Amino acid sequence: MKPQGAAHEKDPLAIYTRKSSEDGLEQDFNSLDAQHEACSAYITSHKNEGWVQVPDRYDDGGISGGTLERPGLQRLLADIDRGAVDQILVYKIDRLTRSLADFAKIVDILDNTGASFVSVTQSFNTATSMGRLTLNMLLSFAQFEREVTAERIRDKIAASKRKGLWMGGNVPLGYEPDGRTLKITEADAATIRMIYDLYDRHRNVRIVKTEADKQGLKTAIRTLSSGRLKGGTPFSFGHIYHILTNPIYAGRIRHKEKVWPGQHPALIEPARWDALQEKLMAGAIRSRPGQGRNRYGQKKQVSLLVGKLFDETGDRLTPSHTKTGNGRRLRYYVSHRLIRSSGPKDPGG
Repeated sequence: MKPQGAAHEKDPLAIYTRKSSEDGLEQDFNSLDAQHEACSAYITSHKNEGWVQVPDRYDDGGISGGTLERPGLQRLLADIDRGAVDQILVYKIDRLTRSLADFAKIVDILDNTGASFVSVTQSFNTATSMGRLTLNMLLSFAQFEREVTAERIRDKIAASKRKGLWMGGNVPLGYEPDGRTLKITEADAATIRMIYDLYDRHRNVRIVKTEADKQGLKTAIRTLSSGRLKGGTPFSFGHIYHILTNPIYAGRIRHKEKVWPGQHPALIEPARWDALQEKLMAGAIRSRPGQGRNRYGQKKQVSLLVGKLFDETGDRLTPSHTKTGNGRRLRYYVSHRLIRSSGPKDPGG
């Protein structure tokens, strides 16, 4: 690896820029442009050392420095590997990476190709052991800062949910965002209430699905960021089950395994929602008549995930089993439609 400032007759340098968030990237002169301009001026000041800026730009906007899976960086490393670039110039070291492990990988790549990198604001020579030690220390602090920031964000989300605040994500059908909480949209709320009424009447998710289709109940139509419309289709078994078990409809907020009182209005009375969960649980673990015990009078093993697993089409998975040569029973789950021999064998068919 060439030391900083040790130049050939022509020493091609590539400028690499990165910004973690997309905020401000739509501006005519954004953070990536500012980094590129500072680096370009730095190269100009070192022309007497044979530094020549390559025409290509290597920018990664809106991508974290905690991963190497960045289009601009991957293209740059490929150009280094084929000898088109001798040095990488960055505004700050953490623009290249914020991970100590990833930094070690980049240094290995640079070592193997005889390349190096330079920071405009931090003077380092990656060819010396002291320079690498200093870089490792800096990147250790950069990685520590990133991890602490991530922990702080997770703690903030947890604290906000304990207060019953809505912290974003896919908005559940029947609601719309209202600041840090949700408000009911009556047009879609009628669909949710109908699904709960159907379950109270039939006590069976499959029948609820059939009745919902008969009544023409459809999922909400949403506009994606690409402008494409999504939704407006019949509810799947999985979607119906998710609606019936989502505590958001009881005016609550779920965070991992815990559920907290929410600040949004309940679509379903909490007492009714709690009673419905007990019915769902009872239906899931109830064994078939006459199959509660084996021929020795012993209680049979219950498939604990009955009613909770669905395939990619939303169809319920049914427990089944097979026996090995030594008599051991191996349990697994299979799509109910395959057992019924109805519907396509392949969801893509």
